[in-house]
Amino acid sequence: MADRITELRERYDYYKSLNLSLNMARGKPGADQLALSDGIIDPALIEGFRSEDGTEIRNYGVLDGITECKRLYSEILQVKPENIIVFGNASLTVMYDYIAQCMIFGSGDKPWSQQGKIKFLCPVPGYDRHFSILEHFGIEMINIPTDSEGPDMDLVDEYIKDPSVKGLICVPMYANPTGITFSERVIERFASIKPAANDFRVIWDNAYCVHHLSDDCDKFYNIFEYAEKYGTQDHFIEVASTSKITYPGAGIAVMAASDKNIESVKKRMTVQTIGYDKINQLRHAAFLKNRDGVTAHMKKHAALIKPKFDAVIKALSDSFSDDGDFSWTEPKGGYFISLNVPEGCAKRTVELCKEAGVTLTGAGATFPYKNDPFDSNIRIAPTFPSLDELKLATEILCVCAEIAKLEKNN
Repeated sequence: MADRITELRERYDYYKSLNLSLNMARGKPGADQLALSDGIIDPALIEGFRSEDGTEIRNYGVLDGITECKRLYSEILQVKPENIIVFGNASLTVMYDYIAQCMIFGSGDKPWSQQGKIKFLCPVPGYDRHFSILEHFGIEMINIPTDSEGPDMDLVDEYIKDPSVKGLICVPMYANPTGITFSERVIERFASIKPAANDFRVIWDNAYCVHHLSDDCDKFYNIFEYAEKYGTQDHFIEVASTSKITYPGAGIAVMAASDKNIESVKKRMTVQTIGYDKINQLRHAAFLKNRDGVTAHMKKHAALIKPKFDAVIKALSDSFSDDGDFSWTEPKGGYFISLNVPEGCAKRTVELCKEAGVTLTGAGATFPYKNDPFDSNIRIAPTFPSLDELKLATEILCVCAEIAKLEKNN
């Protein structure tokens, strides 16, 4: 063991001497991915400044989004256009705003803020920004373990017997950070939920539902189709966006929901806004056209990022395939790979990487309150660095993870 630690530390000192600055922390598209959408700036896409129904897109109006955008996401999410609202560029804002609405005005009952301590269920490891929203509003978060099929639904069913449990927030397809997609069995269990709270809401963040890495992709399940069988549609609020389809900072976001929930949200919106950016909506609809157009566009993304995912998985396999203390996901889509290092080693691994010039998402970030009870999960975001940078960063990560393990066992 001493010889191995010496060998690894020599390699580590070499990496430090390079004065690197490599970043695998956030799931940002690379510059080559952003360039795929530069055609969206073509003025011809909005020539005449009118949508297909004659709406003047430069002016006030059209509270819930232009027809073309609602139809586009109707095809993607497989819901009726009238059950979609088109917002600004970020689904994160839509989720924050919806939870704020429930806190202040309620969602079928009195405001959450008037109901004492309320709780949300959080499949883990999960999306750090989901947890930040809930923590911001003082909502207690409860960890729900996940496996390759999705959350532990027996545990979910047990917790929702408590009327103070008001919701669950998740990424059902190519989840952040694991990349798993909920199985049909789990989808069916979600659809058949019987919460004690009538104002229970599942925030169904379908951020990556078109982000396949190849034709061998996971199946999309329309939660509303399943919920209709059980009459539970009102429990689900689905969000999505074009953030990693076109431009993350200049896209569109949507909400899909039941008739009752759409009516409730639109009622609030009549006070909040006169309408979102219809010029950007028309640009997106004209550029992407329809679901087939989105599929073709996303294949261009896949051609750029799949080699990066493959490189990370190869490096992990080369380093740890014979070491059962390490495990990782091999997703078929999305933006992340989840690495589990030996218990008690994630923080030290991230610390060592930082000292060597490699920035990762903070250890613990994939759990509520940034508290990974096992200190083992690390989220890897392969998309932003160049392929060569990514290979070097992952090589350094593997060295750091092994050093952390040997230090702990020494």
